[in-house]
Amino acid sequence: MPNFTDVTEFVLLGLTSRQERQVLFFVVFLVVYMITLIGNIGMIILISISLQLQSSMYFFLSHLSFVDVWFSSKVTLKMLENLLSETKTISYVGCLVQCYFFTALVHVEVYILAVMVFYRCMAICSPLLYGSKMSRTVCALLISVTYIYGFSVSLICTLWTYGLYFCGSFEINHFNCADPPLIKIACGGVHSKECTMIVIAGINFTYSVSVVLSSYTLIIAAVLHMRSADGRRKAFSMCGSHLTAVTMFYGTLLFMYLRRPTEESVEQGKMVAVFYPVIPMLNPMIYSLRNEDVKEAVVKAIVRET
Repeated sequence: MPNFTDVTEFVLLGLTSRQERQVLFFVVFLVVYMITLIGNIGMIILISISLQLQSSMYFFLSHLSFVDVWFSSKVTLKMLENLLSETKTISYVGCLVQCYFFTALVHVEVYILAVMVFYRCMAICSPLLYGSKMSRTVCALLISVTYIYGFSVSLICTLWTYGLYFCGSFEINHFNCADPPLIKIACGGVHSKECTMIVIAGINFTYSVSVVLSSYTLIIAAVLHMRSADGRRKAFSMCGSHLTAVTMFYGTLLFMYLRRPTEESVEQGKMVAVFYPVIPMLNPMIYSLRNEDVKEAVVKAIVRET
């Protein structure tokens, strides 16, 4: 039985083996990737130049856009390369690097979303105090912790992946290197890696969802006590966009990482993972189409340029 040092590369089976569908998928995901870049980079620039978007909420949103660009690039570029490539391979080291950044950026985004809903809770439930409690220093500290924690946890997960042994099947049933399909083709070190993946995913999912649910419970209670119908409408609209983003991202992760890897679950997970490139594209739309401040900032930026 060869150990992991004997593995030099993996074959990525991708979404389909049919040539005509590969071309179609290439065009679709290239368009999605370009829209993602334009939307998220545009959001970052808009927040940096607009005086009305200098609150802590948009500080978090700019970091969400930054992570989305990075995340989408790590997921989509290799997919696009393999869709038009004859040899759909990735080196062993490249696979580990991809796993590391993927896991790190997922954890960072999960906790940025949790921090954003906590901020909204403070803004709605304690409007007179949240300015001092959620100062720029506190926000910078919170965002720093999400990055440090995400990349640290990912290092632990990647070291467990490095401990997997492979016996001859080096074909990954996915379009990227990911833990579930790697576990499925491994023949040693599987139990410890599988347990670690499920436990770490479960802990982080439970904690972040607890923050989101408890914050939204307090928000709903505070909104229902508002006397102003316009205030209630604005508060629900503001939270609705964030809840949409949280539901899509968390739902995709729950479906893929909190199940034991089997042939069926890996195949289903691959289909669900198609949403990974799509979600970063949707985030700027979700946060701008229902946000009057962002719409106004866009209009002012266009008027100023013309």
